[in-house]
Parts: sequence; structure tokens; C-alpha cells
Amino acid sequence: MKYTVITGASSGIGYESAIAFASRGKNLIIAARRTEELEELKSKVAEINSSLDVIIRTVDLSVPANVYEFYESLRNYQIETWINNAGFGNYASVGEQNLNKIETMLHLNIEALTILSSLYVRDYAEVEGTQIINISSRGGYTIVADAVTYCATKFYVSAFTEGLAQELSNKGAAMQAKVLAPAATETEFAKRSLDIDEFRYEGAVPKFHTAQEMAGFLLELYDSQKVVGIVDGETYEFELRDPIYPYVTRTRK
Repeated sequence: MKYTVITGASSGIGYESAIAFASRGKNLIIAARRTEELEELKSKVAEINSSLDVIIRTVDLSVPANVYEFYESLRNYQIETWINNAGFGNYASVGEQNLNKIETMLHLNIEALTILSSLYVRDYAEVEGTQIINISSRGGYTIVADAVTYCATKFYVSAFTEGLAQELSNKGAAMQAKVLAPAATETEFAKRSLDIDEFRYEGAVPKFHTAQEMAGFLLELYDSQKVVGIVDGETYEFELRDPIYPYVTRTRK
């Protein structure tokens, strides 16, 4: 049996992506901090296709030790696709940002994603049909005011994943690496970024996609041979593109 791993699956893009992949008949390994929401997702998947296997992992990936333990716990499963979706944002000027929150964000958005990507590539790069998809942001290609540190983490995700895609291609590896860059999406992102209890996108955000729409875009990227799936910041149209960042092949003597 083959599985699709989705981190940050308890809500938003991760939750809807799990539903989308289940609709394709994919067995799932879903991970997040909140067990109740994961159990709800498992029940939802059972309504779609009761024959699918859904494995739950309750884990806080902002804790470095947990990242390695999480990956090791999946050794007995054949993983076809790995989606690093877990992450969160922050709105504050650099001089006023909560550094405890920022430190956690750096651990999750950058460190956990890098470790999990590296371990998955190490084990599966030569396995036919494998993909790794990392969730970045339009803020991984454009710096947004009062979200400089968050954007910097997503610039890292975009550059790291595009570079990984180039590296795998140059080596003739079987695995594909891809990056999804959403713009504003109706999820819990704004609440966590602003540290508030409620946030309504309707009326507050001029344009946005639903998490379900974004999961659809993720499937388009999954089905394509392109590396980048990005939402245009003005038109909000979804585009499939080749790598955007310049890449230089190092010559060894």
C-alpha cells in the first residue's frame, strides 16, 4: 500500500488537500497538533471511500526532536507523496514582533520542512512516481509589509524547493519536487498571524481563495510536470510555471 503524507492536516489547505487526495483513492498519513480535528478528517475520508487507510499522527513539528521521531514512525509505510503543509504566519514589524512566536515559526516553517524534505529525498529519490510538494506562499516571492519575517521563511521554502527540483532533475532522479505558492486563502492563517480569536475574510480581504479551491490547485500542480504552482497577486489566477529563481550549476575541478 502506498500513502500520501500531509502535515498541518487539521484545517485549511492541509485538510482540504487530504479530502482531495482521498477522492483520488489515496491512502493518507495525516499529521497535526490537534487529534480531534484529525479524527474528524479521518471520518470524513471514510465517507468518501471507506476502503482507504488513514493513519493519524498527533505531533508538534515546531519541536525539532519531534520531527525526527515523526519521520521514523513512518518507516513501515511506503510513501508515494509527501506534502509539507504545516506552517504559520505573523504580522508585526520586525522591531515589535514576538520573538518566542518567531522562533517557533522558524522551527516549523524552515527547520521541520528542511529535515522532512531531506529525509524523504534520501529514502525515496529513486522511487518511481514519488513527489514532494512544499507549501510556500505568494509571500515567498513578494515581500509583504509587516510580514517580513514570515515572507523570509517562505522565500526560503520557495528557493529550497525550486533548488531541490533542479538538483533532482540534474541527477536524473525519479522523484519530482514542487512548490505551491497560494495568495490569500480562507483558513485559520489570519487568526494565527494576528493572534486573534476570529477573522472573517469576507469584507476584510478584497480577493481570496477558499481552502478547497487551493487544494484543487495543488492537484493541478501534482498532475503537471511543472515545478511551481503560483497564484497571481493581482488577478488571483493560478499559474503552473518552471522554476522562477535563477539556478547555477556548480563546476567541480
